[in-house]
Amino acid sequence: DTWRYRCLPSLVGLCLTSLSHAGPEMVLSSPVISYECCPGYEKVPGEKGCPAALPLSNIYETLGVVGSATTQLYSDRSNLRPEIEGPGTFTIFAPSNEAWASLSAETLDSLVSNVNIELLNALRYHMVNKRVLTDDLKHGTTLNSMYQNLPIQIHHYPNGIVTVNCARLLKADHHATNGVVHVIDKVISTTTNSIQHIVETEESLETLRAAVAASDLNSLLESEGQYTLLAPTNEAFEKIPREMLNRILGDPEALRDLLNHHILKSAMCAEAIIAGLTMETLEGTTLDVGCSGEELTLNGRPIIANKDILATNGVVHFVNELLIPDSAKTLFELAQESEVSESMNLFRQAGLSSHLTGSERVTLLAPVNEVFKDKRPTVDSNMRNLLLNHIVKDQLSSKYLYHGQKLQTLGDKELRVFVYRNNLCIENACIAAHDKRGRFGTLFSVDKMLTPPTGSVMDVLKADHRFSTLVAAIQSAGLMENLNRPGTFTVFAPTNEAFQAMPQGELNKLMGNAKELASILKFHMADEILVSGAVSALVRLKSMQGDKLEVSMKNHVIHVNKEPVAESDIMATNGVIHAVSSVLQPQASRPQERGDEPADPALEIFKQASALSKVKGKNTPVYSRLLAKMKENSGGF
Repeated sequence: DTWRYRCLPSLVGLCLTSLSHAGPEMVLSSPVISYECCPGYEKVPGEKGCPAALPLSNIYETLGVVGSATTQLYSDRSNLRPEIEGPGTFTIFAPSNEAWASLSAETLDSLVSNVNIELLNALRYHMVNKRVLTDDLKHGTTLNSMYQNLPIQIHHYPNGIVTVNCARLLKADHHATNGVVHVIDKVISTTTNSIQHIVETEESLETLRAAVAASDLNSLLESEGQYTLLAPTNEAFEKIPREMLNRILGDPEALRDLLNHHILKSAMCAEAIIAGLTMETLEGTTLDVGCSGEELTLNGRPIIANKDILATNGVVHFVNELLIPDSAKTLFELAQESEVSESMNLFRQAGLSSHLTGSERVTLLAPVNEVFKDKRPTVDSNMRNLLLNHIVKDQLSSKYLYHGQKLQTLGDKELRVFVYRNNLCIENACIAAHDKRGRFGTLFSVDKMLTPPTGSVMDVLKADHRFSTLVAAIQSAGLMENLNRPGTFTVFAPTNEAFQAMPQGELNKLMGNAKELASILKFHMADEILVSGAVSALVRLKSMQGDKLEVSMKNHVIHVNKEPVAESDIMATNGVIHAVSSVLQPQASRPQERGDEPADPALEIFKQASALSKVKGKNTPVYSRLLAKMKENSGGF
């Protein structure tokens, strides 16, 4: 690694010039730090640093002192020397020796072969007819050069980098008797063309030129201002699949979004584009800058082919890949950069591609790949209908969704939105990543396959034989009408096995007391919907009985009062059901188990619930037959 030359204020006149490594192994060796005296200072025997300040010299002499001997040599050859040795006040942005050496042989030959005109004019373009210090180099300002008053563009970026026509300032504010010298890392050239003129005249930008004309951006690229154009070359356009490219070129809005995604709101010279930077585009999106080896990357790809083509209204960098914004993509194209490829395969197999590639305004709820890690579902008519209910009518944005909002699907189902402290859910499926808004559709990546509700809480319980005992108990306690009405219920539903597992005495007492039964059942219910995605640590949910239920998540399994939930998120039109394998009881009213109580007929009936639920071919619902038998044997509750 090499550090830029910089002065160390703690040791007067001493500069840190480089940081290198000793030994053949760069990673394992110790760093070696090199110092030298700053220009204009010298060492004093026995003193730390370089405390002795040298007398000021004129600009010509100072060029040799600050490490710009080549500029000094060319000043002599071009007859500029008398001017910068004589009276006056000048500022010169002096290219370093390395900057001159990096010029192409053709460019250098054209300068030195005509020293009295070309070389002299080039040097005078690096000069300003007044003293300009670093503090005067404000971002976005221009200085009139000493060559035909042509402007020099100054950019002073928030990270402290200063550029002069995109050449980086290396050594600043070296005073001379007749001005000041700044050393820069490039030989700068005059700028007379707008960004639009560069696009019109560069052969490698032919496709971009046609796209700019079609989107009516010509006036912007030739207007006053300071922009950065990341100009896609012809090669960049050729890398895009033909079908996708034709679609974008034929869609004025998508094309304009594409081009605005390549235009930055300010002039960004390559020296200022550093890893970790986020740059805002004219479209309102951002580009992330990183690095790969020694190359800068945009959105993770090293695509900058040619940089720092300066224009009167900004700067152009050529890129060899298109940067396609989400707003120009179809849902299928958005999915290519998301973890939902398995879902997209299901939609293709179900014949639903037309909804995801056309101009229909929709929002896709796409389960992430993790959902299918154990088993990939078979696509049949039922699965097709379920997938249709993962496509919501209208193009939505998650930031505008609100609690209780109703969404209509292409499968004619109504889905509810639940907003929680830690999650945003649509029915049982919660949004797992930032949504991606495409040209016509928005992609929501969700953490589960969505299960639309098929009926009320009571409808769902009646249809599931696991809950036949619970259904009979609810009816006996007079709660059935309540759970059939519109509402927002959460029911922790004990299975038949949960009732059978209760101690005999406890169950005997419960079933013989309708009031206590109702109280216990209400302790399993809450008057708000809590899906599993809303539970991250601990949620205290007020039950309809009045006491709190403690709902938590452990090892990806939801627990209620420390009891694991056997199955979560069974959705109903008026709530959600979570199956539990035990009957929950409030802490204060939990009875002591007694093994000497006589058996009650109702207990035996409840023990038969599981067997009765398996009876086939009878028209009377299981819970109705069970309830009738309970009343026959015990005379009702």
